[in-house]
Amino acid sequence: MYKRQMLADDDCTVFMSLAGAMVPTGMRKVVSDLIRDGYVDALVTTGANLTHDAIEAIGGKHHHGAEHHGEKTEREHDETLRDEEVDRIYNVYLPQEHFALFESHLRSEVFPALEEEGTVSIADLCRELGRANSEVNDREGIDEDAGVAAAAYEADVPIYCPAVQDSVLGLQAWMYSQTSSFSLDALADMTPLTDLAYDADTAGCLLVGGGVPKNFTLQTMLVTPGAYDYGVQITMDPSATGGLSGATLDEARSWGKLEKDARNTTVLGDATIMLPLLVAAARERIE
Repeated sequence: MYKRQMLADDDCTVFMSLAGAMVPTGMRKVVSDLIRDGYVDALVTTGANLTHDAIEAIGGKHHHGAEHHGEKTEREHDETLRDEEVDRIYNVYLPQEHFALFESHLRSEVFPALEEEGTVSIADLCRELGRANSEVNDREGIDEDAGVAAAAYEADVPIYCPAVQDSVLGLQAWMYSQTSSFSLDALADMTPLTDLAYDADTAGCLLVGGGVPKNFTLQTMLVTPGAYDYGVQITMDPSATGGLSGATLDEARSWGKLEKDARNTTVLGDATIMLPLLVAAARERIE
């Protein structure tokens, strides 16, 4: 119910966080459609999700399979995959050749335009990545949707990636910076992000998974007079461990990240199942 209320409130600024392997596990179109249809005002995600999003935008494919096959142990299975140059994310497989394609995409389509500006924000990098993904997807006639970063670029929705270094995207950015004037300013995103929160008449957060994206989204409210009026999170992590990923939104209220009277709920379950169901139900009631 709170998700529907948050998305239906035209005055509500919605911050979405996306952690985990949401793009490789098929959530890409769900998120890009939310952005394109105006339900998300800012996205906080991981460099890994942006990497896999770009790979599909430019023609790469993730393949669904089994965790491991036949009589082989998991280790033997992964040793074979290593020899065959295939990376595994539980039961999702990605040939390493797609990473080579991605690296070429960054060096030819993304980094050169940013190099002229010298040091840029991570949001600027995400925006340029979205532009390049959109243009290459269209130019090459890729069957797959242009994706999350492209949707954000087209809808003028900022993407924040506070741990971008923890990804192939971040590694490639660092490598490019060694031989050029290009670099990233990790603090440059803080002002536009907090300004967005500060200026919000009503604010809501949709938190998919935990980790850095969840905390980065929630902590934004600590430097504003207000706090989130709505909060919906999907997590598989228990609160009893004391970790942030499983922390309830009621706990966030104690920090001043949610208003005392905020409408919030925590959905315990697999986000690859729960997110499409929640989005479909909310959109059915709104639209």
